[in-house]
Amino acid sequence: MKRLTTLALIAGLCTVVGLFLSSGVEDVAAAVVSAGWGALFVVVARAFAVAWAGLGWFAIFPSAGRPSLGTCVNLRFVREGINTLLPVAQVGGDLIAARLLVKRGLTGALSGASMLVDLMTQAVTQFLFTVAGLAALVWLVGDGPVVRTVAGGLAIAAPALAAFFIIQRRGGHRLIQGLVNRFAGGREWRALGAIDALYAELRRLYAAPLRVGNGVLIHSVGWLIGTLEVYVALRCMGYSITFTEALIIESLAQAVRGAAFAIPGALGAQEGGLIALCAIFGIPMEAALALSLVKRLADLLVGVPGLVLWHVAEGRPERKEPEAAPAAPIDLSARLGAVLQPPVSHPAYAYVSIPADSDLGDLKKCA
Repeated sequence: MKRLTTLALIAGLCTVVGLFLSSGVEDVAAAVVSAGWGALFVVVARAFAVAWAGLGWFAIFPSAGRPSLGTCVNLRFVREGINTLLPVAQVGGDLIAARLLVKRGLTGALSGASMLVDLMTQAVTQFLFTVAGLAALVWLVGDGPVVRTVAGGLAIAAPALAAFFIIQRRGGHRLIQGLVNRFAGGREWRALGAIDALYAELRRLYAAPLRVGNGVLIHSVGWLIGTLEVYVALRCMGYSITFTEALIIESLAQAVRGAAFAIPGALGAQEGGLIALCAIFGIPMEAALALSLVKRLADLLVGVPGLVLWHVAEGRPERKEPEAAPAAPIDLSARLGAVLQPPVSHPAYAYVSIPADSDLGDLKKCA
């Protein structure tokens, strides 16, 4: 897997270098400079979008025992930094953030379940965002190679998205337990109990449609923030693009980036996608590459603080649930003395006298 990631990274870098050389480094640099304060706006908008996504994660937690909003926002920056700047196939940051939640005192089951539900809401909203962009493209320019390519990608993504949801439900629980029982030993896989706890938390989170709906709504707004990045950056470069055209470019470029998840940072894929999409609206190659550079600048300036937050979070001591106080030692001599001492007389009791000449032989034998 590491070898494939390295090869994908090399191929992406070669693609980027080839695109910049063919477009002209001077022309691309001039386009970036022409963006001016628009580049700063993109960086600020990206930071706001990441914090907004942390709010979407926070919204799906039940009120009892959920982390603070600040924790969700900080760990969302950690997720962003790892997924965009490190070769982890855009999902490693999510797993690390779930583990850091456990260090903050949450159970592993709730941390993992919240991460899966948050990823599900993001995937659903990105799918709908891409559908909206495709519909707008068809409305503006009609059919074409880009429309057919994106439609084919959506046809593949839809069943994959449905499978991701189903595997989080009861059927997926049985499937995972069956696989573990088939391929794993008994005692080593005590994680079966963890799987049960994970699915119990998933059922609890999905049983609150209002919270899940809030997460969907928040993430939907977050994708529109990315549209503002494209709109402002290209406007500052001197291109009179409409908001609908910016939405098409951003939504379909994000779809390309998601499809290229195996390439670290989607190197080459993002640049090629932006070139093809900007060309539809008459935006030249150097401007598309400049837009990609501005976006990567935002990745860097927002991602590096996320990596710093990760380093700080790893250094914090782990919070553990308070242990129960040890039971007081039992005084066995006192307990035995209470049992063996003669009964205390009570006026309400009637005593039965045994005649002296009675036969106690049987009782002695029993004794």
